[in-house]
Amino acid sequence: MLVMTFTACQTVHEGRIYQLKLFCGKEYPDHPPSVKFQTRINMSCINQETGVVEPSLFPLLSDWKCEYTMEDILMQLKKEMISLQNRKLVQPAEGNEENRVDQKGLVLKCCIL
Repeated sequence: MLVMTFTACQTVHEGRIYQLKLFCGKEYPDHPPSVKFQTRINMSCINQETGVVEPSLFPLLSDWKCEYTMEDILMQLKKEMISLQNRKLVQPAEGNEENRVDQKGLVLKCCIL
């Protein structure tokens, strides 16, 4: 699933659009989906090389409960964006320099404002 999120006001993320993928394996919802940003973003819970949201740094994934939803993940990511540790982090230049996003065949599934 491809997701676009319009981000939080009064942060370094304001006005930026991020794309990410949530992949639900066969064991979902008993196990959390994997979450990977397709566009570059600097946040404390994200592996800067791969764009993967690291479960060990993102409690919603590390303490996953089957009643959690993908919307819960997106809302928690938004909270992380506005947290004190992430709201002012220098962000990479916008664009797709590292070809992390392949637009072919991707369909917008969700939008969180």
